[in-house]
Amino acid sequence: MSWLDWVLLVLAVIVIIVTLLQGGKTEGASSTIMGGSNRSYVNVKERGPEKVLSRTTFVIAGVFFLLVILVRLYA
Repeated sequence: MSWLDWVLLVLAVIVIIVTLLQGGKTEGASSTIMGGSNRSYVNVKERGPEKVLSRTTFVIAGVFFLLVILVRLYA
């Protein structure tokens, strides 16, 4: 494995961890499927740590996506 493969592995783990740290913005998919409160598409503004985690996830996922494309092009 090259060093880029290791970077991809580390970024994938970081994306998973940061995603799991985020709180749920709705009651969950199961309540939507089972006919619970239909508030799935309510506009909820993120504040404080939630906003930081959301933006961090977006940036890291974007870097991961671009790195995967670069690795495939140069492999």
